[in-house]
Amino acid sequence: MSETITRDTTIEEIFKRFPSKGQKLAQEITNAGLQCVGCSASTWETLEAGMYGHGMSDEQIDGLVSRLNAILQEKEDLSTIALTERAAKKYLEILEEEGKAGWGLRFGEKAAGCSGFEFFLDFSEKPKAGDLVLESNGVQIHLHHKSVERLMGSVIDYVDGLHGAGFKVSNPHIKSSCGCGNSHGY
Repeated sequence: MSETITRDTTIEEIFKRFPSKGQKLAQEITNAGLQCVGCSASTWETLEAGMYGHGMSDEQIDGLVSRLNAILQEKEDLSTIALTERAAKKYLEILEEEGKAGWGLRFGEKAAGCSGFEFFLDFSEKPKAGDLVLESNGVQIHLHHKSVERLMGSVIDYVDGLHGAGFKVSNPHIKSSCGCGNSHGY
């Protein structure tokens, strides 16, 4: 199998071959207008067939393939956890609205979903005993010491679009993920 995505790649293949990038890939595919990600109705379809079926042009197909391959080329920093500038800005806005200015972000995972684990984000007034404390774009991140090995290298982004808004996590250690990108396994 190729290490790139082509017009002939099926949605199912994308998530099987690149689970650690599943969240970002799913978001990009959904943003392109293919809401079938996660519904399992058309996972066997190629990107090209799915986009033609939604009335999209060759230029739009090639643009999506290019954006997906750019995501595959992004390098991970396994020594930290990063919030994008957009995610940090949104989190700081939420803290202000909630009257919790100065609080950190608790990042972790719990057993859930069809693939084993789901990420969670929560307010954290201060680190708990044994937490690893990191900082990214002005936000302190609190991480339980038992999660460090699995979560290091994660990037937390914030997306806001037609198909939903929220914080999205990409983790380079993931070996499997569900089609919708909400749960994952190692």
